[in-house]
Amino acid sequence: MSQDNLTAVLYKAKDLRLEQTPIPEIGDDEVLLRMDCVGICGSDVHYWQGGSCGHFVLKDPMIMGHEASGVVAKVGGNVKNLCVGDRVAIEPGVPCRYCEFCKTGRYHLCPDIQFCATPPVHGNLSRYYKHAADFCYKLPDHVSMEEGALLEPLSVGIHACRRGGVTAGDFVLILGAGPIGLVTLLAARAMGASKIVITDILESRLETARELGADHTLLVSRDSNEADLVRALHDLLGAHPDVSVDASGAPATVRLALLATKSGGCAVLVGMGSPEVTLPLAGAMAREVDIRGIFRYVNEYPIALSLVSSGQINLKPLVTHHFSLEETLEAYEVARRGAGIKVMIHVQPRDANNKVKFQ
Repeated sequence: MSQDNLTAVLYKAKDLRLEQTPIPEIGDDEVLLRMDCVGICGSDVHYWQGGSCGHFVLKDPMIMGHEASGVVAKVGGNVKNLCVGDRVAIEPGVPCRYCEFCKTGRYHLCPDIQFCATPPVHGNLSRYYKHAADFCYKLPDHVSMEEGALLEPLSVGIHACRRGGVTAGDFVLILGAGPIGLVTLLAARAMGASKIVITDILESRLETARELGADHTLLVSRDSNEADLVRALHDLLGAHPDVSVDASGAPATVRLALLATKSGGCAVLVGMGSPEVTLPLAGAMAREVDIRGIFRYVNEYPIALSLVSSGQINLKPLVTHHFSLEETLEAYEVARRGAGIKVMIHVQPRDANNKVKFQ
């Protein structure tokens, strides 16, 4: 095995370096992965630019990357579900498996969860990376490695829809047409939503949303009148949404989620924005609007893989930019500018014919 383990390490805000790190030694329940595809998430950009994301703060150098897929290069002594050569998607959060949350099926809330590229835990943007075998999912031959990496954001969208109770016939409002808004759109449609409207401040994002199946889109400006926006959304849907999902985190869109949702409906808050927001709670309470937050996902990776492998969800249009591991800084800059939708880093070195040169 080559000793090349080129790795993207964030030392502090705006200080992302490529350097060699040791190839990890695996335990009995782990696999060593030859990494293939790693997508860039908004949280990655937050860490790179500001050194934090929400209440997670970078204090020591951290390897980046958590939306990923790879090929099994070595298996631990206890591993039965995977073999060398298997192509896998990597669920990046590994819980303790013993606490109350793990035992009751909400392992994403485990206080000791080890989540890739969340301080102080290292991520997987490197040539080689080790991970718990039971949080790696074998990909069918017809599912690409890029799709495998995109199961991570798709799982967020699925979790948002499940938290909101999206079901057949529902009218759904999605606020924000960035990557998470778009995967929520795909998930809501796959779960049977009959009409979906999505908003954004960029027409280019709304164009993509229409291509992915949004029934209606609404371009908003930062100075739009709130009451007018609510009326416009209701007019587009022809009703009040059963479920509203805020995929932006901006105070204005959080407010819209509560104001627009029908009485007895559900507003799901996904976007991470300001830690404190002024909200129209009195009206939401009087109309019994359920307000639910989400944190990552739980038990949704198998669902995401099933929806993609069966053809019910097509993730391929989401990948708009491709970079090599050596071009990581350029890739992060494209993601920072918000160009395209999903920036994908291809980790393994390639030959003149763009074929992976196995290490």
